[in-house]
Amino acid sequence: MKISLRAKLIISFLAVIIICGLVATAVAIRLIGTGIISQAQDKVRIDLNSARHIYQNEIQGIKALLRFTARRFFIKNAFLDKDIETLKRHLEEIRKAESLDILTLTDENGQVIVRSRNLSVYGDSQAHDELVSRVLSGTQVIGATVIVPRAELVKEGTDITEQAYIKFIPTPKAKPTLENEQTSAMCVKAAAPVFGYDGNLIGVLYGGNLLNRNYEIVDRVKEIVYQEVKYKGKDIGTATIFQGDLRISTNVKQEDGSRAIGTRVSEEVYEQVLEKGLPWIDRAFVVNNWYIAAYEPIKNIEGKIIGVLYVGILEEKFMDMRNRAIAMFSGITLTGMIMALVVSSFLAKGILQPIKRLVFASGRWAKGDLDYQIKTTRKGDIAKLAETFNSMASSLKERDNKLKEYTSQQIMKSERLATLGQLAAGVAHEINNPLGGILMYVHLALEDLDEKNVLRTNLEKAITETTRCKDIVKGLLDFARQTEPKIEQSDVNEILERTLDLVKNQALFQNVKISRSLPSLPKILMDAGQIQQVFANIILNATEAMEGKGELTVAARMSHDNEHIEIEFTDTGCGISTENRKKIFDPFFTTKEVGHGLGLAVSHGIIARHEGTIEVKSEYGKGTSFIIRLPLKREGD
Repeated sequence: MKISLRAKLIISFLAVIIICGLVATAVAIRLIGTGIISQAQDKVRIDLNSARHIYQNEIQGIKALLRFTARRFFIKNAFLDKDIETLKRHLEEIRKAESLDILTLTDENGQVIVRSRNLSVYGDSQAHDELVSRVLSGTQVIGATVIVPRAELVKEGTDITEQAYIKFIPTPKAKPTLENEQTSAMCVKAAAPVFGYDGNLIGVLYGGNLLNRNYEIVDRVKEIVYQEVKYKGKDIGTATIFQGDLRISTNVKQEDGSRAIGTRVSEEVYEQVLEKGLPWIDRAFVVNNWYIAAYEPIKNIEGKIIGVLYVGILEEKFMDMRNRAIAMFSGITLTGMIMALVVSSFLAKGILQPIKRLVFASGRWAKGDLDYQIKTTRKGDIAKLAETFNSMASSLKERDNKLKEYTSQQIMKSERLATLGQLAAGVAHEINNPLGGILMYVHLALEDLDEKNVLRTNLEKAITETTRCKDIVKGLLDFARQTEPKIEQSDVNEILERTLDLVKNQALFQNVKISRSLPSLPKILMDAGQIQQVFANIILNATEAMEGKGELTVAARMSHDNEHIEIEFTDTGCGISTENRKKIFDPFFTTKEVGHGLGLAVSHGIIARHEGTIEVKSEYGKGTSFIIRLPLKREGD
């Protein structure tokens, strides 16, 4: 059966539309799904950061409370007067007022004097406690998460022991264990030194709150981060604190609505977080719902992993968002395919021949024949398209010619600059020796002339101008050479001091006050001679800008990122205009009546070869600051 070209074209359009539509739909479904999940993971990662801050704030709050309490005068007075009853009364009042589970006072040897929760138990030593021992040795306030064994909980009372006790609930996908109950407790705890009026340590005050069955932190995370939002009657976000792999504080609910205390984390999360110490962010089945979950380890003061902090967002909401987006995109794609098919059937007949001519012309242009023009006698959109193609070919030809011309100019310019650099270096070498001879002969001539001879003035001017020429030649050579630095460990402060000693006795510095701020800094790898040249150049420029009177401040310091040493030179001179600030590192740019303008260009090159930077800050009429940054470590070191 013979099929018309129009039918073939429509079928081709249809095939392309269907294939593109299906591919686009598949890709879109993939991108939408991964995009939404990725956004959810980013969200839960941020939520985990917020939860961590809330958790850390709890520790900081207890530290602050213990620090303040340890400094209260009535505690010191009662302690020094050995008034145990007063201590008992005050500490018990403070513990209840601040809702602390534990608040205990020891002497300077760590022996318990008052245990405010259980006043009848005292005299035992807490010197072995990981926080108390650090306070006894370091006299600093310490706060951390700790595991309190059952033996210590018993000393605090049976009620707190019962609060800590949690029976394991069988949990699918949890790591197999022989344990079936948890008798110890995870505690947010702090310890603070108690000092006498003479500044000596007289005791240690420690206290904290159990996290077992304590829902204050997880509910605060839920309230602050997720704002109690629900989705289809379920909490959209949850938080949990694990002791080891056991849920001890959570707002994840079981089917009966109770908190899922006693359930355990999955074996996959256990291996990643508790064994490897790495965060885990992925979708997870938590008790009875799928969540986009984030876990990170909780460590004690010694860096040992003792628990896990978890936040999770209900996955169902994001899956519904994904399904709605996919359905909407699929509908739009299907509608577009149908509309494209209808339109293609009308366009097929009218565009066949013009398209052939356009294709032929495109082939000619692709081969470089941009002089070829499409001839058409018809009117309409295709004719306008042909005219546009002709115009495009002309524009391409014009641009091609301009590009060739521009490229040729750039190549010639680069070659000219390279030749000029070589010529400048050669000429500088050739000029240097004659200039030295001129200076020598002029000096000899001066020695033979009487002090009153009128020729002396002319000869002294000749010496000045010849010396200026030698300076220009030296600057030109320094700029042309681009000498690689001889790297060795050097002290920035020593180089600065040496540079200031060299220049301070010059006449120009007699009325200049030099202020230094040179704290101890680490040595870095650099060419001390080249860096001294940079410092001297900037110092002399600053002094000239102040016309020999004012204040020059030299300061060295570590950068904010602790990866660089910063050296700042600040003068009280005339400043630099905005226009000139853009050109000060250009070769031969100078605002001086006498000068060659190569000093800062050479300095900029030296710092660049040291992998550093120079920054200029200036306010016209008020002064200028040059800030040099040199890296502590160079690339490849």
